Amino acid sequence: MRSESEESESALPPPPRPAGRYRPATAAHGVVRSAGMTPRADGVLTVTGRVGAEVDLARARHAAAVSARNALAAVSAAVGGLAQIEAVLQLRVFVRCTAEFIELSAVAEGASEALVQVLGEARGCGARTAVGVLSLPGGSPVEVELVATYSYPATP
Repeated sequence: MRSESEESESALPPPPRPAGRYRPATAAHGVVRSAGMTPRADGVLTVTGRVGAEVDLARARHAAAVSARNALAAVSAAVGGLAQIEAVLQLRVFVRCTAEFIELSAVAEGASEALVQVLGEARGCGARTAVGVLSLPGGSPVEVELVATYSYPATP
């Protein structure tokens, strides 16, 4: 029988590979931070475009959820697994959108929901920022950064 942590771990994608000279996540002294994560599967963007133009709200929310799972996979790998993650401190969601698009928090909610789905409300719901931007890597509609606490020192 699998533990709850093992089941949650299996819901995550493999940790993303860097697209340049950086680490997907870094951990030190009980705090772990992800690099900016986009909605990639097997290294390929699953959606591109501007939210409010080529990308509707539902697709943007889904892209945010995929990005958040990628960020969680990266921080999980950096600290030795989901069981080591104590709490999400901050979630930053960057949304590539038109000037008229104002539902940034609705897009970010897709990322928040994904984290709570995997970690539960107590561990997965942290502070959040949603920011509209002009451009993101590869034309991605969303990029997510995650900051969390973990058991320090990490226990195997």
